[in-house]
Amino acid sequence: MKVQGKNVLLDLHGQILDQEGGYWIKIEAWEVTASLAIPHGIRYSLTLHNPKGVRILGYDNAHSTKPTGYANRKLPYDHKHRCATDLGVGYPFKDVYQLMKDFFEDVDKTLSLARGK
Repeated sequence: MKVQGKNVLLDLHGQILDQEGGYWIKIEAWEVTASLAIPHGIRYSLTLHNPKGVRILGYDNAHSTKPTGYANRKLPYDHKHRCATDLGVGYPFKDVYQLMKDFFEDVDKTLSLARGK
């Protein structure tokens, strides 16, 4: 599976982005062998942390989400965590550009709520 923007994400691996007020983003991404769980061949973790270092938003594919409904259903590995206690909901990975757009839009929403704006 050819993934648009793959190198853009891989080049950001290890970056920490200051979001002011003690909030920060951590980006991790590395190439892996494509599989049923990770058909695009990129293992990633994009996370937003509060000033105490607690993850308050995250997009990743480190594990599958808890299955709901049918037992034979494909378990999504691409998912997002909408708050510190969220175990994850499926994320429909299309390409890296869409992933980053969706993540940074959610960062803006989450920071607005956290800062009471």
